[in-house]
Amino acid sequence: MGDLPRVTIVIPVYNGANYLHEAIDSALAQTYPNVEVLVVNDGSSDGGATEAIARSYGTRIRYLAKPNGGVASALNLGLREMTGEYFSWLSHDDVYLPRKVAAQIERAGSEPRDAILYSDYEFIDPAGRHLRTRRVGDVGPSMRVALITGDPVNGCTVLAPRSLLLRAGGFDESLRTIQDYDLWFRLAADHPFVHVPEVLLKSRVHPDQGIRTIGTHFEECTRRFQWFIAQLGEDEIRRIYGGSLASFYGRLALNMKLRGFDEVARFALRRARAGARKASLAERAELAGVALACTVLTKKMKPSYWLGRLRARGRA
Repeated sequence: MGDLPRVTIVIPVYNGANYLHEAIDSALAQTYPNVEVLVVNDGSSDGGATEAIARSYGTRIRYLAKPNGGVASALNLGLREMTGEYFSWLSHDDVYLPRKVAAQIERAGSEPRDAILYSDYEFIDPAGRHLRTRRVGDVGPSMRVALITGDPVNGCTVLAPRSLLLRAGGFDESLRTIQDYDLWFRLAADHPFVHVPEVLLKSRVHPDQGIRTIGTHFEECTRRFQWFIAQLGEDEIRRIYGGSLASFYGRLALNMKLRGFDEVARFALRRARAGARKASLAERAELAGVALACTVLTKKMKPSYWLGRLRARGRA
């Protein structure tokens, strides 16, 4: 393969006989020539169906099996065992477009060596039919804030240097559904995230997704979002946002309230009030409006109406 860096596509799977064939086929169909495909069976309990599919590919892939421990543990095993310089994660129910790896390696050549690349993607239904396209855009140095306020990165669009992920400690295995955002948040403190403006992944939406079946998802997000917010330093906020801390935390509280994370919204409001001592009169008025909006939303009035009013007044 000459001087082309090797890329390892890690496919963690648990009871994934329904879609695993499509994922592996898309990994093997990459136009980039130096790819290793590593399937990690996370203790499937489907009578060997998942294992049979993986083993049917013979030496075209590498196959590892482990006791069930969650997606993060399977990804970490892949990180330890892979031989590639770059790590690329593919969920067993998703599909790569043929240029996924090639497009990102090409872009990586013009970026800092520690860059983490991510891309746009499309949603597909269980049968693989197109639902809609997600253009995530480039959030630049505000990635850590974007990871709190929205969903800027689909983990299966990421291409990252293996050494970088290992130095960061890999994925937190205590997290069941937000392990990817946790790792990106930690990495974004010191390393650039680079957006490749091309659809490179088909992300499947179906009832058996972990985010839908794992009952602790909401609580896990609530705890982690609060931790994320606590990690943001004053200099980092001012560099990204430019306004006062009170204004930043106030808007963050409203964002969380609109997304249904009431406890996180209260946490952000407490920080906003703590920062109000140094805020201008206009910013204090804005904070009061945000607090009122959060109170009204608690009474289950329509969020879109109040957000529209705040935007009309230049407050959101």
